[in-house]
Amino acid sequence: MAKHEAAESMFVLLTGAGYTGRRILSMLPADSVAALSRSRVDTDRQLFPFDLDSASELPLELPARYAVIYTVPPSGEPPDERLQTFLSLVSPARFIYISTTGVYGDYGGQTVTEASALKPSNRQAANRVAAEELLTTWSRQNDVALIVLRAPGIYGPGRLGTERIRSGTPAIAEVDANPGNRIHVDDLARCCVAALDENVPAGIYNVGDGDHRSPTAFTNEVARQLDLPAPPQISRAEAQQQFSRQRMAFLSDSRIVDTTKMREVLGVIPRYANPEDGIRASL
Repeated sequence: MAKHEAAESMFVLLTGAGYTGRRILSMLPADSVAALSRSRVDTDRQLFPFDLDSASELPLELPARYAVIYTVPPSGEPPDERLQTFLSLVSPARFIYISTTGVYGDYGGQTVTEASALKPSNRQAANRVAAEELLTTWSRQNDVALIVLRAPGIYGPGRLGTERIRSGTPAIAEVDANPGNRIHVDDLARCCVAALDENVPAGIYNVGDGDHRSPTAFTNEVARQLDLPAPPQISRAEAQQQFSRQRMAFLSDSRIVDTTKMREVLGVIPRYANPEDGIRASL
């Protein structure tokens, strides 16, 4: 459970009601949150159609003090034009941004903390670094409390890779696999809600379940719980020939992400601290 609870008086504007955004919505009181979404979402919360690629104003009036939770991924090359557009339209007291642990790049299996140097190894991660820099400058200029949540691989219902398992897609052999970093979508949503509390210091927080078993071990556990055969294993060299560039980018960087600050300062202890429980809940 979290030490901090969301401030009752702080209205929340959620931008992007996708996979994680919908979970966040469900955790906030209906009368204290509104969501902006490009697509229709099944929710009993206030939802306003909103497309950052063409927006010139917000579709609702906001109270004097409010917080923003921003879940929209960067668009194209830096600078992130969607984020720039959005920042020109808002003046919140707090801004919670979901980034990625991919900003750290490859550390050869070593542990990274929020103070570690950023050395992104792919375009998506580089875009996130640029977005973080943009937000840091903007928040200082506008006296906004900025909370950046660097999230690893997000899993949950419908995001367990079951189709690959059923189709017999191979996994990298355990001997060649890197440490894993992941978080259940509900725990990520709880981190976002905890970050709304004005007692939580602004800053960067790594989030994750703290279990660093490899992606191969995670996939094998999904297969076990589905009572399916474990995927065949291939070497990393073979995977580079067979896997898509995007999948290899996800599997190539090697690091262990330290989440001490999430637990001790943000005040969130993951409900799903191991793959067994998280996968079971997701299925």
